[in-house]
Amino acid sequence: MTKKIDPWGKADIRDYGAIMKDFGIEPFSSVLKHTPKPMMQMKRGIIFGHREFGRILDARKKRKPFVMMTGLMPSGKFHIGHAMLAREMIYFQEIGAELYVCVADIEAFNVRRKSLQELRKIAIDEYLLNYIALGMKPGKVNFYFQSNHQTAYYRLLQMLPQRVTFAEMKAIYGDITPGKIISVITQAADILHPQLPENGGPKPVVVPVGIDQDPHMRLTRDLAARFQREFRFIPPSSTYHEFMKGLKGGKMSSSDPLSYIAMSDDSKTVRTKIMKYAFSGGGNSIKEHRKHGGDTKVDVAFSMLKFLFEEDDRKLKKIKDDYESGKMLTGELKEYTVEKVNSFLSAHQKRMDKAKSQVDKFLK
Repeated sequence: MTKKIDPWGKADIRDYGAIMKDFGIEPFSSVLKHTPKPMMQMKRGIIFGHREFGRILDARKKRKPFVMMTGLMPSGKFHIGHAMLAREMIYFQEIGAELYVCVADIEAFNVRRKSLQELRKIAIDEYLLNYIALGMKPGKVNFYFQSNHQTAYYRLLQMLPQRVTFAEMKAIYGDITPGKIISVITQAADILHPQLPENGGPKPVVVPVGIDQDPHMRLTRDLAARFQREFRFIPPSSTYHEFMKGLKGGKMSSSDPLSYIAMSDDSKTVRTKIMKYAFSGGGNSIKEHRKHGGDTKVDVAFSMLKFLFEEDDRKLKKIKDDYESGKMLTGELKEYTVEKVNSFLSAHQKRMDKAKSQVDKFLK
C-alpha cells in the first residue's frame, strides 16, 4: 500500500490506480459526461482523477462564481510540460472560472538564489507571455506575486499554523524541514485565500495538480474544515493529470535543456532534440521492430502526440496501431512528431510577439 507521496521528490509514478485507491481520488471518467466541452486531455484519460469536481460543475450550471487556482515557480524556460497545465487553466477560464495564478517568487528566492527582480522577469517573459499566447484572456485573472500581495492573504498565512500540528505534518509528509513547513502553509494560504471576504467570500475552487501534490491538497482541505467559524471555507476541489515524459524518458527538468522542448526552441533545435534524444519504444533493429512492434507506453515521441500535439483521435489511434504492429518505424514516428511540434511552435511563437502588448492588462 502506498502510504506517502513526496511532493518534493522525482515524482516517478508507476501505478496511478494504486495511489487513487489509497488516497480516495475519484476517476475523472465519473464526471466526464457532465463536463462541458471536455478537453482532449480529459477525454484521453490524461486528466485521470478528481476530488469533488462536482462542486465546480454545479457552480457553473447554476451560474455561480467559481475559481481555478494554480501556481508557478519562475525557475527557467517555459516548456511543453508547462503548456499542458496552461491549457487546463485556459479551459477553466473558458467555461467561466475566475483565475488565480500565484507566482511563487518568495519560494524561488529561497531555493533558486535569484533576486526578486530576476524572478519577476522570468515570470512575465517566460510564463505570462506564454499563457497569453496559448489563449488566456485578460479580465477575470488574478496574476499575483507572493512578495507583493494583499494584506488579507498574509493575515490568513499567519493564522493557518494554529490549526495544524508538527505531528500531523510528519504523518503526511514524513521527514519535514522548517523550510518545507513554511512552503506547505504558504500553498494552503494560496489555495484558500480566493474565498476570503476581501475576495468575495466562500466559493468553489479547483486546483489542477499532478498526483505528487495531493498531500498539499489533503492538508488544505482539512484546514478549510477547521476554519469554518472564521471563514466558512469550502474545501477545495482538484483535478489530477499524468506527467508528460521528458525527452530522455524521465522527468522534465529546468536544469537540463535536453530533457524538454522549450516553447521558444527553433525548428532545428526541436528536430535535434527529438531525433537524437527522445527515448524510443522501438525495437533494437528494423527487423526486430517489424516483428515485435514498438511500445507506445514508453515512447516519448508518441507521448508528446498523445498529450498535446495530435488532436485527431483517429489519427492518433492509427499511429498507435501502426507503431505497435511494426508497420511504422521509430524514425517515421519521430519525423511526424517533429513536424507536428514545429508547426505548433511556429504559430505559437508568432502569437508570443503579439502577446507582449497585452501584458499590462494582467498586471495590477
